[in-house]
Amino acid sequence: MLFFFCFVLSCGKEKKEKVLTQEDIRLAMEQGLDSLFLNKEKFISNGFDFPVGKPNAKGYYNAQGFMENFHLGDDWNGLGGGDTDIGLPIYSVSNGLVIYAEDAGEGWGNVVRVVHKLEGQGFFNYVESLYAHCDEIFVKAGSFIPKGYKIGTIGNADGHYKAHLHFELRHDVSLPLGGGYATEYAGYLNPTLFIEANRKIPMIY
Repeated sequence: MLFFFCFVLSCGKEKKEKVLTQEDIRLAMEQGLDSLFLNKEKFISNGFDFPVGKPNAKGYYNAQGFMENFHLGDDWNGLGGGDTDIGLPIYSVSNGLVIYAEDAGEGWGNVVRVVHKLEGQGFFNYVESLYAHCDEIFVKAGSFIPKGYKIGTIGNADGHYKAHLHFELRHDVSLPLGGGYATEYAGYLNPTLFIEANRKIPMIY
């Protein structure tokens, strides 16, 4: 019985996904991301869902959309308003690789950034999703995650705002964290329009 238990544990360890180091990610961001997704076909995007109320944002509304007041993303709030959605789950919008997951400081709070490979899409090969003001983070940089994975919970950036998820999508994955607002939108996507247009993506290997 003890032998069987040890065998199961060892098998579990063998199947665990390798977590990339920050140096792996840094080099790949400079030299090309394709190397990170070698032999990771199951983590290539097969479509996009919404980051809250999965898969269709049920129970949420977009309180401040892309380009409203120079906003670079969407602000997802629970229908109850105020802080009623604090601690509720945030999900990865698609399969991908976590490249950042930490406290980004005042105004941002906890932030998660995920790169998604879009094979055979023609317009661009990668997009990045950014999830800000998180109360908790459940992922680490270097981890591959599937669509719908619970990456954290909705927060208020240590009391700077009423609880909500600030969510961005970028087709330029080299952009810095930024400030959430700008008069220039180069490199950014309208998150809601992009998700609605890409609910299912055919896998091409």
